[in-house]
Amino acid sequence: MHISITGLKPKNFFATFRFWFLAIPSFNQAKSAPGNLFCEVKKINGFQCTLTAWESRELMLEYLRSGTHLKALKAFKDIATGKSHGYASNEIPTWEVAFERLMSEGKNH
Repeated sequence: MHISITGLKPKNFFATFRFWFLAIPSFNQAKSAPGNLFCEVKKINGFQCTLTAWESRELMLEYLRSGTHLKALKAFKDIATGKSHGYASNEIPTWEVAFERLMSEGKNH
């Protein structure tokens, strides 16, 4: 199974609107994407976080590169900062474990 966690913060007040305009449909897309096993959002330490589990990394990448999520990726540098991290696991981590890994091992964007 492939675990993906992101923690993002809109860059400013105006970017917040565009962030949510893209984030909500992207989350809905993830929930119904082929291969998605788990999908939740949570605000932690000022970061808007998503935690997803996928049957495989390949299926996660198909989601990542399609639909609203692709639009969000293209707009990202203008609207948000944050981190992302993905890794293989046999179980879905707790939010505490996932966020700790995101902060220590995540890639800055």
